[in-house]
Amino acid sequence: MIIWLNGAFGIGKTQTAFELHSRIPGSFIFDPEQIGFFLRRIVPPEVCVEDFQNHRIWREFTYQGLKYVAENFTGTIVVPMTVVDPLYYDQTVGALRREGLQVNHFTLLASRDTILRRLRRRGDGSNSWNARQLDRCLQSLSDEKFAVHLNTEGKSIEVVAEEIAHYAGLDLKPPTWYPVLRPLKRMFIQIRHIRL
Repeated sequence: MIIWLNGAFGIGKTQTAFELHSRIPGSFIFDPEQIGFFLRRIVPPEVCVEDFQNHRIWREFTYQGLKYVAENFTGTIVVPMTVVDPLYYDQTVGALRREGLQVNHFTLLASRDTILRRLRRRGDGSNSWNARQLDRCLQSLSDEKFAVHLNTEGKSIEVVAEEIAHYAGLDLKPPTWYPVLRPLKRMFIQIRHIRL
């Protein structure tokens, strides 16, 4: 089973993915962003584009990579990745489903102000690339094509993960960190994903 977590940049996809991973035994996180960073290193600057998703090869690698893992791995695969272009969604999530793979797609939602606050908390200013994409993301992801929609407003990461597991028919282990230590866990995950 693949659980694809979609949503605007800063909505909490990575935090939710790691929460699911820590509570689903034998699960694996497949991060298509790593494919994008790899492409930026191997593609000449003249060919490189600002958004790596605009490289057709990124979509193909993401689809083929996930297909390969899903066909050779028996556990749950968690994919935290924003995809707002309907064509790109069809070439990744849609293509996997056409192969007969079980893809549970969830779009995490919150208000614009909440997402901007979350972006600022992780160090992205109001003029960062991620913040500049916010309106485009919110507009596109509200379409029913990107359902199941989950409102994360005022909910903890643990609660969001439990809602996803419920929809996907999965049983989660109890949270692995005591409540007082969970902010520390989130900070560790955030630091691991800083891109320099």
